[in-house]
Amino acid sequence: MGGPQSPVTTETECSHFRAKEEIAFIRNAIAKDKFLLGICLGAQLIGEALGSKFDQSPNREIGVFDLTLTSDGKKDPIFSTFPEVFPVGHWHGDMPGLTSTTAILATSKGCPRQVVRYSPKVYGFQCHFEFTPASIEGMIENCSNELEQYKSLPYIENAETLRKHDYAPINNLLFKFLDDMQSIYEAEQPKNNLCYSLFLKPTSLFAL
Repeated sequence: MGGPQSPVTTETECSHFRAKEEIAFIRNAIAKDKFLLGICLGAQLIGEALGSKFDQSPNREIGVFDLTLTSDGKKDPIFSTFPEVFPVGHWHGDMPGLTSTTAILATSKGCPRQVVRYSPKVYGFQCHFEFTPASIEGMIENCSNELEQYKSLPYIENAETLRKHDYAPINNLLFKFLDDMQSIYEAEQPKNNLCYSLFLKPTSLFAL
């Protein structure tokens, strides 16, 4: 679900990351009218695929902090059923770019673009609903330099605090989002010819 790279990271800098290929995949999926969810780097790549450049967030965030729905979020078919304020995970310094039709659905105190909707079928999460105790332990192990480097910033939690969070309620919100997205997908299908697949891969994108 993202990583230390950004949409402009080159293969020389990160040999297993090919931004141009991922962006081409996204454009193809959108052209085929697929449902897409990009998380963190994935959200930024969707914006790039649609012609908007990612930006640096006003604040770097590492930890669990609240999101607040915007007026657009309160009217969104999925997020209108979410609490107005709810906690999610964060580990980022950038945020997705905006097109002329992008709706910002939720913000945090540290970042104004946490959940965005590029179209009725294409969403981007700068935040992380998928964190678990195991994944956080891996982040702490592999990114401890960031916890030390940015510890004086206002929205940075230390390793001890990160380990104490209960991530299950946050995960449940992700399951709710995916269930709702699937329901919207199913409603579009001919009743006598329903066939769908949900691809959940350890990449920066969900596609339906």
